[in-house]
Amino acid sequence: MESQTLLAIDCGTQSLRGVLFARDGSLLTRAQVEYTPYFSSQPGWAEQDPELYWNSLISVCGELKKINPAGFKAVAGVGVTTQRASMVNVDLNGFPLRPAILWMDQRKAEPVWGQTGLLSAGFHLLGLKKKLADNQSSGKCNWIRQHQPGIWEKTHKYLQISGFLNHRLTGQFSDSTASQIGHIPFDYREQIWSRRFTLTRKIFPVEPDKLPDLVAPGERIGTVTPAAAEQTGLEPGLPVIACGSDKGCETLGAGCISPRMVSLSFGTTATVQTVSDTYVEPIRYLPPYPSVVPGCYNPGIEIFRGFWMISWFKKQFAHKEAEEAEKTGQPVEEVLNQCLERTDPGAMGLVVQPYWGPGLDHPDAKGAMIGFGDVHTKDHVYRAMIEGLGFALYEGILTLEKKTGQKMERAAVSGGASQSDAICKITADICNLPMVKTETHETSALGAAILVAAGLGWYPNLDSAARRMVKVKTVFEPDKKNAAVYRQLYSRVYAKMYGALKPLYSQIKEITGYPKS
Repeated sequence: MESQTLLAIDCGTQSLRGVLFARDGSLLTRAQVEYTPYFSSQPGWAEQDPELYWNSLISVCGELKKINPAGFKAVAGVGVTTQRASMVNVDLNGFPLRPAILWMDQRKAEPVWGQTGLLSAGFHLLGLKKKLADNQSSGKCNWIRQHQPGIWEKTHKYLQISGFLNHRLTGQFSDSTASQIGHIPFDYREQIWSRRFTLTRKIFPVEPDKLPDLVAPGERIGTVTPAAAEQTGLEPGLPVIACGSDKGCETLGAGCISPRMVSLSFGTTATVQTVSDTYVEPIRYLPPYPSVVPGCYNPGIEIFRGFWMISWFKKQFAHKEAEEAEKTGQPVEEVLNQCLERTDPGAMGLVVQPYWGPGLDHPDAKGAMIGFGDVHTKDHVYRAMIEGLGFALYEGILTLEKKTGQKMERAAVSGGASQSDAICKITADICNLPMVKTETHETSALGAAILVAAGLGWYPNLDSAARRMVKVKTVFEPDKKNAAVYRQLYSRVYAKMYGALKPLYSQIKEITGYPKS
């Protein structure tokens, strides 16, 4: 058994990765297929051919088999983790009926319930009518039912991308409870499909027979079929274990298994997430997502387009750094780290609030940068941007502490930007918490591998598997002097910015018409 390996499939927005792990969690081999994140026939739409994901899975399996034939042959189990809230309509045989509608798609449906009569008046009095209408409008199931009724009628199952890939591997229309995140009739408290008269069943009226069977994370979904084995090179009969969403697996793979530890994801959407065995809503009416730890929840806060801001900064201002990176053969981000090294905490009074888009708790927000003076350089702007993201993460930590009643003692960092030690150190100072970084940045894949290992019975339980397989590489301890500066900036400036600027955001929208409602 010691020579057996685990295969984790991590299907993201911009690429699909296949990763082979050893029994102890060591990364053995990695293969990746990159693709265009989405295509759009209309402004604001984001769609993708589901077959692209399956073909990419086939490709990474072929590459892993080529690179590490012995490790690939020794695969004992497979787990799939994918992007959240991206839905696929399939027919009776599991073939897509239309392109998948992805999580960033902005099309809107007409509300289907609670907008007229006494219900409407009641929701209006409670201040919930607009929130309820917005939620229904975001439901892509509602849009398809309204605009493509023929497609909906032919739909046998309405699946997450994870459910689509699990079906291709096993022939079973089954998926993990920890993958059910999005505008679907899911009961987040009980972690089951919503019952007949519940709210989510009313506002997302997907027929029960169109939904997949739910399997607890760590349990077996099925086995690799002969047809899937022929395409992927995997052994027929290989167990496929239920995992969870990419963020849920990332939280586990980063080592966050305690309610006193918080997981910070430095990704396109930055997240602050923890594990709780109690149902608590981090923001009112925003449910905690199902955790990959069975029976638990992942209360979390999202910073939309969080560390995407680094990509924006590179494109708009870092042409010189890009040229230097090309000459020296290093990533642009490494060159940009020099901006952080040349500046001091507080960025000479420049403060950024990274509300690049409206959120549930700040619907009128725009991004803000205050404190400009003639002393400021591009270095200061970059540092202020990184510090602003740190402040937003710290704000999320405070919210989770208040809601869960747990004081965070450590933070686990993951995601692309966590590869920068400088960014990790700044975040440790801002949050005044030790930041733990693991040996691998493939934390979503590692989380899936941990679930597979536990599901195969290699460890007594999930907690034991995580403790054995997650390996700490670095711990960034906060600097007390820097932490004191950041605490003052946060409490006396950053925390007051949205309230002070909110009336102006409304005026800007009224005058310029941006952003459109």
